[in-house]
Amino acid sequence: MSILNKIKNKFSLNYRKKRWPGLINAYKQYLPVSSKTPIVSLNEGNTPLIFSKSISNLIGNDTEVYLKYDGLNPTGSFKDRGMTMAISKAKEEGREAVICASTGNTSAAAAAYASRGGLKSYVLIPDGYVAQGKLAQALMYGAEIISIQGNFDRALEIVRKLSSEYPINLVNSVNPYRIQGQKTAAFEIIDDLGIAPDWLCIPMGNAGNITAYWLGFKEYAKIKKNLKLPIMMGFQSEGSSPLVKNIIVQNPETIATAIRIGNPVNREKAKIVRKESKGDFQSVTDEEIIEAYKMLAKEGIFCEPASAASVAGLIKNKNRIKKESTIVCVLTGNGLKDPDCAIKNNDAVFQKNIEPSLKNITKILGY
Repeated sequence: MSILNKIKNKFSLNYRKKRWPGLINAYKQYLPVSSKTPIVSLNEGNTPLIFSKSISNLIGNDTEVYLKYDGLNPTGSFKDRGMTMAISKAKEEGREAVICASTGNTSAAAAAYASRGGLKSYVLIPDGYVAQGKLAQALMYGAEIISIQGNFDRALEIVRKLSSEYPINLVNSVNPYRIQGQKTAAFEIIDDLGIAPDWLCIPMGNAGNITAYWLGFKEYAKIKKNLKLPIMMGFQSEGSSPLVKNIIVQNPETIATAIRIGNPVNREKAKIVRKESKGDFQSVTDEEIIEAYKMLAKEGIFCEPASAASVAGLIKNKNRIKKESTIVCVLTGNGLKDPDCAIKNNDAVFQKNIEPSLKNITKILGY
């Protein structure tokens, strides 16, 4: 080997980042796993915490707003955090199949991780209410899809009953291992910022994620002494806001299909989070969600509509923010999950049927 190559190798080794091992291996000491747990992973976690200059400026008061972009997990949503745990534990228990009800993201994650772990996956979805990107994922990962004439809440009732009577693991957020995996996002935020944020803004559907984040913040506060806890702000769409109104919404409707849930299974746990953190649950309109969705895209961040509820909610509360606050908005899913929404709700110029001549294109460009 030449001297030059030796020097190159030395520098590449010095500056090569250690490979991320997936969240179970990264946070193993804080998770209910052992040497007997067969870890099923797609190297999920370690998603970016992105500073948003435009939203920080909009909120004002020297506020710093960060976006926890969990849409960059392997299947494009935060569900991967919980699913690596749920599938690993199902495999440890000797199960051969898993089942879930889903508005889309859970089905994609369940199917991917089940396939990775050599398990069969079954998914119940509400007919006509699953975004195409999510449905395509579940199909490609090999899930058996059962589309029912009813909403998500009815699908969940069915799978809960099935899993209680037959040897098949339920991997919705009622599964406690899902919450254990999802709490690691709070660990990552603290590891990145060095502190917990003053506010955490998060969309709520089944309310498993807000429960998980709070668990993660509380656990890390015990590990890292003198760590403050954030105010937890949960946001739902106005047409699907059972936690805000403290009711069961029989026919929830919203453009944000990922949070189109009328009877959250983690309702009582979420209420505890609100009380302990001195937080709040609020609703935002579909119009406010789409406005935030577009605003994020102009910063180069393409999230699904449900994710934008966290930013829409923050903007709605801008006058409540104390000076020099640090705020994290959770973006739960990738925009590619719901391409139809993006095509129908954008401000882009899309010129069609243009004759392919240099003159025409030059004219369009304004030269």
